[in-house]
Amino acid sequence: MLHCLPCGVFMKNIAHFLFELGMLKRTPRTGFQFLGSGAETVAEHIFRASLIGYTLARLDGQADAGKVLLLCLFHDIPEARTGDLNYVNKKYVSADEAKAVEDLARTLPFGDDYRALHAEFTGKQTRESLLAHDADQLEMILALKEHKDLGNRYADEWYPFNLQRLQTEVAKRLAETIWTTDSSRWWFDGDSDWWVTGERPKAPEA
Repeated sequence: MLHCLPCGVFMKNIAHFLFELGMLKRTPRTGFQFLGSGAETVAEHIFRASLIGYTLARLDGQADAGKVLLLCLFHDIPEARTGDLNYVNKKYVSADEAKAVEDLARTLPFGDDYRALHAEFTGKQTRESLLAHDADQLEMILALKEHKDLGNRYADEWYPFNLQRLQTEVAKRLAETIWTTDSSRWWFDGDSDWWVTGERPKAPEA
C-alpha cells in the first residue's frame, strides 16, 4: 500500500504529480490547428470546463455538483502523458489512456479515487458524468462562438457537431443561448460615455 512507503518517497510521488499537472499548462489543444485561429492549453480548457460543469449541475438541480466538478477537473489529466488528440488525429493514432491513468494512479494516495473518476467519466452512465461530458463540449462551443464573433467562418461549420454531442437538455438549452449571445457583451455594455471619457457619472447631490 502506498501509505506504507517511507515519508520521503510518499511526498516525492506527490511532488511528481504536481509537476505532471504543470505539463497541462504547456500541452496545446490541437483542434485549434484545424480551426485556423486561436490557441488554448489543456489546463485552460480544464479550468473553464470545470466551472461550466459546476454551473450545469446547479442548473440541473439533481446532480452532485461536487462530483461533476471533480470529473471535469480530472478528465483530461492523462493528456499530460498522451498529449491532446483531436478528431483528425484519432482517425490514425490511438493513445493508451488507460495505461496513462494506471501508471499515475498507482503512485498516488488517492489513486483509487482517480481510477474511479476516470471510469465514471468514460462510462457515461451517471447523471454527473453526462453533465461533465457536456461541460467538455460547451467549453469548445464557447471558444467557437468567440472565434465566430471575430470572423472565423469555420466556427459555424463546427458548431452543429459539438451540439449533437450534448446529452442533457440543460446543456442543449445553454448551448443555444451561447450561440446567440455576443461574446463581448459581458463587458462591453451600452454605457457609451464611459468608453469615451473613462469617467463614472457623478452621483446626484442630496
